[in-house]
Amino acid sequence: MRRRVVITGMGTVNALGMELNGFWNRICEGHSGVSGIEGFDPAPYRTRFGGEVKDFDASAFMSHKQVRRVDRFTQFAIAAGMKAVEDSGLAMEEENPHRCGVIVGSGIGGLDEIEAQHSKLIESGPSKVSAFMIPKLMVNAASGQLSILFRLCGPNTAVATACASASNAIGEAFQTIVRNDSDVMVTGGSEAAVTPMGLSGFCAMRALSSRNDDPQSASRPFDNDRDGFVLSEGAGILVLEEYEHAQKRGARIYAELLGYGVSADGSHMTAPDPNGSGAARAMQSALNNAELGPEAVDYINAHGTSTPLGDKAETAAIKTVFGSHAMQLPVSSTKSQLGHLLGASGGVELIVSILAINKSVIPPTINYDNADPECDLDYVPNESREVPLKRAMSNSFGFGGHNASLIVGYRNGSI
Repeated sequence: MRRRVVITGMGTVNALGMELNGFWNRICEGHSGVSGIEGFDPAPYRTRFGGEVKDFDASAFMSHKQVRRVDRFTQFAIAAGMKAVEDSGLAMEEENPHRCGVIVGSGIGGLDEIEAQHSKLIESGPSKVSAFMIPKLMVNAASGQLSILFRLCGPNTAVATACASASNAIGEAFQTIVRNDSDVMVTGGSEAAVTPMGLSGFCAMRALSSRNDDPQSASRPFDNDRDGFVLSEGAGILVLEEYEHAQKRGARIYAELLGYGVSADGSHMTAPDPNGSGAARAMQSALNNAELGPEAVDYINAHGTSTPLGDKAETAAIKTVFGSHAMQLPVSSTKSQLGHLLGASGGVELIVSILAINKSVIPPTINYDNADPECDLDYVPNESREVPLKRAMSNSFGFGGHNASLIVGYRNGSI
């Protein structure tokens, strides 16, 4: 019999807050975390807004010395990881460290550190480049730092699959427990790419919305007037546990992680397969892995980035996989409120999906004003909806053609 995996802890850092209850309430009330960029002067850029984490104080989670030695994306991961472990009620020092591990994804890693040290190199020469540059910028820094923080010696890896990174990390952590390589995994994603180089790169690609006159309405997934995504930052970290391990210690269980599916488009580096065939294969694979039929899913938290091609392709993929059930299936995008956290998005969005099940509320897709004839599903427009939910799917698709889908909930109505 396959080992069961449950979620017992969750933590997040994002533009709508760092406390689960407050964050969830703002999501359900339809608030937007998008605003003008304050971390640097955005005036020269085509897009001048994003989903920044305002007033983040890393020293609340680590020493001032450590703050200087880790990049902002790792700071987010540590903060969210500490919150997730605290939420789980686990005393990590009492666990077998060889049965506990960490897998955290990031699409870009320490971009802020790369920019800072490049400036030092150009302005002052190689002798002024920091000795901490490499361990700060590397994508596996977040995973490594969390394993050191909690002294976990089990599976420890990092995932870099662009915007699918967090979902792939969670899925791979799930698999380590299923195959009995671990009992507890700290997993998710973190990103801090709202930087001059990050913004300029996405602006150059014409990937971002340019609604500078009304940033809060800029992220509008599935809406006919969508014009690109909103660059955001933050982290979403979860604690996964083997079911009997969690049950034995009397843990509060949010939901069970039922299935994980992956695929590749194999067609283009930045554009999705126009028919959504790769995304469809990931969703179908997740259903197969969970041993569930399409009608068993009550809600989809869509990748829904607010790009013209991406939203249309995801809609087509949902129709392919769910058939007639697709027209009765609520689909919403958290990115309408948070913007796109790139490699962290899947972690935050899985947290939203789990809370939706626990609270029996489907969060809205805000800024949905004008229907797109090619995006014709139920996108839960502008207002949250109270509906009993048993199972939800969370989708993440990334540059490079990476696709990942996760299914969470209750297999038979309860844990």
